[in-house]
Amino acid sequence: DTSGTAEAAGATTGATPAAEDAATARSAGAPPPGFGAAPDFSATNPPPPNAFPPSPPRYLRQSDSAWSVFGRIIAARARQLFDRAGQRITQRTLRIGVSARIFHPEPGAKGLRGKTLQYLEESIAHWVMSRDVIVFMIPTVGHQGMLHPSNIRLRDYAKHLDGLLLQGGADVSPQTYAETAVSHEWPGDRVRDMYELELLHEFVESGKPVLGVCRGCQLINVAFGGTLYQDIATDVPTAGAHVNENYDQHRHGVHFPDGSTLLNMFPGRRDAIVNSIHHQAVKTLGRDLNIEAVSASDGIIEAVRYRRAPFVMGVQWHPEFHRAGGPELLDCTPLLDTFLRVARETRF
Repeated sequence: DTSGTAEAAGATTGATPAAEDAATARSAGAPPPGFGAAPDFSATNPPPPNAFPPSPPRYLRQSDSAWSVFGRIIAARARQLFDRAGQRITQRTLRIGVSARIFHPEPGAKGLRGKTLQYLEESIAHWVMSRDVIVFMIPTVGHQGMLHPSNIRLRDYAKHLDGLLLQGGADVSPQTYAETAVSHEWPGDRVRDMYELELLHEFVESGKPVLGVCRGCQLINVAFGGTLYQDIATDVPTAGAHVNENYDQHRHGVHFPDGSTLLNMFPGRRDAIVNSIHHQAVKTLGRDLNIEAVSASDGIIEAVRYRRAPFVMGVQWHPEFHRAGGPELLDCTPLLDTFLRVARETRF
């Protein structure tokens, strides 16, 4: 009969109804018997062979003395302190100094117009701050006849700041590059020249990066022995217009020659459109300077770089005005980012 056949089959396989139920449960994903049960902490189970390290730990030495162990503890603590200090330095927000524009007092004027004022243009500060860095305007120091004497010098700013930006403004005085002004209209600002030349020197000596804008580009050239066209329209009659009544709306093309580091900052670009707000320009190139950009129409030098420093560069245009000038103007964010990257690398 059928019941006898089922019993015979069960006897042949050795299976019982309970075993069959357990097998069915395991196949359905249920945990095995004993899973989740509390461990027996009284058992003395030996560790598996692969649990042992291949050799004793280095800090356990037969020859160790109390002093050697103490020395290693001190060394480990010192490494920890240095690591923390390094993190604070590398993570600290960059501090960029901007040279001051100078308003000299008007003879006989009262109030602010009768005082020496030092200031910076908002757009240059905001351009640098757009990369989340802190901007400081660097005042002049050390003038004779100061009402409030101080031991602070420009080298102190170079020591504590991470980079320098030379902003635009008044002409560089012809006296600064050993020439005589050909017109009373272009006397320049000799006081500011002396201040910024010292500032530039201190940052270069400290190995900190410098970016010059417009006048700043011209000053970098003069600092290394170069000269300037006192007035482009007068000195180079064949040159195109580099300034007009439209101020920051005036623009022209520039070209990046072979060897220019601007080719690396702006991959695939040999030409660009920039604003043009200058009637003076680099004439004789200073020593150890490379030409980074020229005016596309007349070859007037538009950017220079000092090749004996990590980053000392001047551009004749105003990159801080470009975003407001429209999409056709060169986006100079890569220039700013390169300047700030070098500032991070050299602040140690």
